[in-house]
Amino acid sequence: MTLFMFRLDVIETPEGDKTPQLIKDTYVMKVKVEDGGFPQRSSTAILQINVADTNDNHPVFKENEIEISIPENAPVGTSVTQLHATDADIGENAKIHFYFSNLVSNIAKKLFHLNNITGLITIKEPLDREESPNHKLQVLASDGGLMPARAMVLVNVTDINDNVPSIDIRYIINPINGTVILSENAPLNTKIALITVTDKDADHNGRVTCFTDHEVPFRLRPVFSNQFLLETAAYLDYESTREYAIKLLAVDAGKPPLNQSSMLLVKVKDENDNAPVFIQPFISLSVAENNSPGTKLTKISAVDADSGHNAEINYLLGVDAPSEFNLDHRTGILTAGKKLDREKQEKYSFTVLAKDNGIPSFMTNATVLVTILDQNDNSPIFTHNEYNFYVPENLPRHGTVGLITVTDPDYGENSAVTLSILDVNDDFTIDPQTGVIRPNISFDREKQESYTFYVKAEDGGKVSHSSTAKVTINVIDVNDNKPVFVVPSSNNSYELVLPSTNPGTVVFTVVAIDNDTGMNAELHYNIVGGNTKGLFIIDQTTGNITLKEKCVVTDLGLHRLVVKAKDLGQPDSLFNVVIVNLFVNESVTNATLIHELVHKNIETPVTPNTKTTDASSPTSDYVKITVAIIAGTITVIIVIFITAIVRCCQSPHLKTAQKNKQNSEWVTPNPENKQMIMMMMKKKRKKKKKKKKRKHAPNNLLLNFVTIEETKADDAENDGNSATLDVPIQLEEQTMGKYNWGTIPTTFKPDIPDLAWHYKSASPQPAFQIQPETPLNLKHHIIHELPLDNTFVACDSISKCSSSSSDPYSVSEYSYSVTTFKTPASIHTRPVVNPSF
Repeated sequence: MTLFMFRLDVIETPEGDKTPQLIKDTYVMKVKVEDGGFPQRSSTAILQINVADTNDNHPVFKENEIEISIPENAPVGTSVTQLHATDADIGENAKIHFYFSNLVSNIAKKLFHLNNITGLITIKEPLDREESPNHKLQVLASDGGLMPARAMVLVNVTDINDNVPSIDIRYIINPINGTVILSENAPLNTKIALITVTDKDADHNGRVTCFTDHEVPFRLRPVFSNQFLLETAAYLDYESTREYAIKLLAVDAGKPPLNQSSMLLVKVKDENDNAPVFIQPFISLSVAENNSPGTKLTKISAVDADSGHNAEINYLLGVDAPSEFNLDHRTGILTAGKKLDREKQEKYSFTVLAKDNGIPSFMTNATVLVTILDQNDNSPIFTHNEYNFYVPENLPRHGTVGLITVTDPDYGENSAVTLSILDVNDDFTIDPQTGVIRPNISFDREKQESYTFYVKAEDGGKVSHSSTAKVTINVIDVNDNKPVFVVPSSNNSYELVLPSTNPGTVVFTVVAIDNDTGMNAELHYNIVGGNTKGLFIIDQTTGNITLKEKCVVTDLGLHRLVVKAKDLGQPDSLFNVVIVNLFVNESVTNATLIHELVHKNIETPVTPNTKTTDASSPTSDYVKITVAIIAGTITVIIVIFITAIVRCCQSPHLKTAQKNKQNSEWVTPNPENKQMIMMMMKKKRKKKKKKKKRKHAPNNLLLNFVTIEETKADDAENDGNSATLDVPIQLEEQTMGKYNWGTIPTTFKPDIPDLAWHYKSASPQPAFQIQPETPLNLKHHIIHELPLDNTFVACDSISKCSSSSSDPYSVSEYSYSVTTFKTPASIHTRPVVNPSF
């Protein structure tokens, strides 16, 4: 039997694969001997054979090329790499020796150490990437044979931020003693120096930025990756900062970053770019008047932010400075060269100048206000040496007569003037401060037309001054007297007018007087009533009543004229009226009968355009009555016919509503049938004379009457009379749609009395009321008695009346508001020559 002895070994290929191998270096055999007998006998022995090694294998590196990175700050002794090599031989033949190839540089051999036995490479000296960033180490492995194994070790030294940046300054403006001199007038972006920054480190560690460490009027503008231009970023000001120490700071991007700094000095050169500045731009001072010439007032000062010659200042007066003042150009002392007078000029405002000596020079100004203080060197001054006041005689007691104005050129207490009346006069008082004069008496021009006294004005100075003035108060007339008729002396007189009188002949002259003066006593005459035929006219200035037309038979009889005398007073005029009776006839056959007729007519109301009664023509009266009866009958028939038509057109429900309103609704008469209405009114008037109980109607019925009011005019230019029909009436819906309704208050002209309210009227258009069911059965008149005297005084204004008499029949009592036609119907009467309503 043969035994084989094996040894297991692991072989690693260059590709890195590991393969187990059986290595046979010893052979062992067992030898057996047998005989040929039976039983056969045998014996054994062991034979061992050892194989001796020879150096027939070369060393082999585990890795033929190795690349290692190591930081440059690795300490000495740090392992770089461990080399591995094998030899298939055994014993001495398998021992390997490591060493650097002759191709390795001396620097590498200086920096790195190779262990000859173990193959370990370590750092022998500190590394510096900036000197040698990488090293090639060729290592040989030998077993003593002639063919050593080779392996390449590449050592890359990685960068560590161990270098600070560097700053290089190249001046564009040449420095003097290391300092750049720059004018304060240098423009923006003036280039001063080129700054270059570098860093020996790599990548981020070698990336450097540069900036200034604080706010300065300079900036670093990048031009390349590591270059910057230092230039001005704002205007320089020598007066603000005269020198700059610019600290430049360069910082890399390493972690932690390293930085480097450098200083650059810039001095600012002064230029004359500042004007002088006054310490007080507005200088206010005071000086008492009457000063001595040359009095020092103040010292004016200014400063200049520049330096040297540029800061030297001269002081000057402006062109507006008055001649009263002087200014020292070097010291700035202001003086008053003349005597000052506050009353001549209280304040002086002028300009002073400060000019430097720079080139070019600068100049600035300040305002000086000099106030002159007052001294009591003036007396009070009246605006007039003599005052004349005009007051109306109806000025109330303690009213205002006038105002005394006094001035004092002085100031303060020196000008505080107190007024007083010198004469011991209790008739008037004067306010000591305001100068208002008031009376303690009531004025009456007829008793005394003027008053005279003296007023004293005294100031409040320590040494007071005073003056006096004469005051005259003139009493002027007030329109407080109404006209009074002298001719005729009463309403009962009459004047005979012959029928043969030629037109244009003055038949009578009315005369009135007014106790006032001026325009208050100037009178105008007008015929405001009667004269229904327009037979007479009156001259408004002379009062002459003239026959206008040739008399005819129908004109015979008694004519009544209501004449009004009105003054021209302002603001309210006064007037009076009188009745002038003119008897047109050949002669006065029976004076007693005429007096009775006049007296009877006095008791009969007189209204405008009322026809007079012809006493000598009974036939004419009969004809008139007959015509009136016929006209009245026709009017009644027409009214009944119209009423029937209206009621037939009404709807049933409106008729029912009409019956509920019978006590409040009214029907307007037809203006076209006024002749018939006149005849009916005459009949009714006769009945009323017999029934005294209807003589006076209550005032509260005014709102329920259909009123025909004649519009009167004082203007003689009007050629005719017009009447306004005011009908407060409620018609039913169909009827209301045919008219334009409105509300108009019943008013009268303010300057003319409405005689229809003062005298019993026989007007052809009387006021009346017609019930819907019985249109013509009821009629009411507003009748007032004639005042006992022959005067009627009123004002032009309803709201203002200066008459002292109380008239119970004044117009204002009947200014009631009623519902009327919005457009009043006009009733035209017979034209008259001189309508005065």
